[in-house]
Amino acid sequence: MDIVDILKALADETRIRILNLLYRETLCVCDLEEILKLSQSNASRHITKLKHAKLIVGKKQAQWIYYQVDKNTLEQYSFVRELLAKELENHPRCQNDLIRLKRYRELGGSCELTVKIDDE
Repeated sequence: MDIVDILKALADETRIRILNLLYRETLCVCDLEEILKLSQSNASRHITKLKHAKLIVGKKQAQWIYYQVDKNTLEQYSFVRELLAKELENHPRCQNDLIRLKRYRELGGSCELTVKIDDE
């Protein structure tokens, strides 16, 4: 892993938003698509860049892959942990994403059950 890869991955707002969600909860690509209103190809492209930078890891369950932030990277690069734990809570889009995640879960959203969240 190279710090340049990490910094490049962090240089995109969509990837920051994905990391913000995955820091708080393990999610599948289809969850991220609905919560962030991303196309499947766009979500997959960002996931690939985050995996390449070793910021996230995936675990296959049935036909889905569930992603979470890589704890080893958080231990090795404390600035990433600091960003996810403290800085993003003040970012308006990230705050809104967490509200959407909560609403998605309250409505029973998961890869097994497609739930649409109304836009505000």
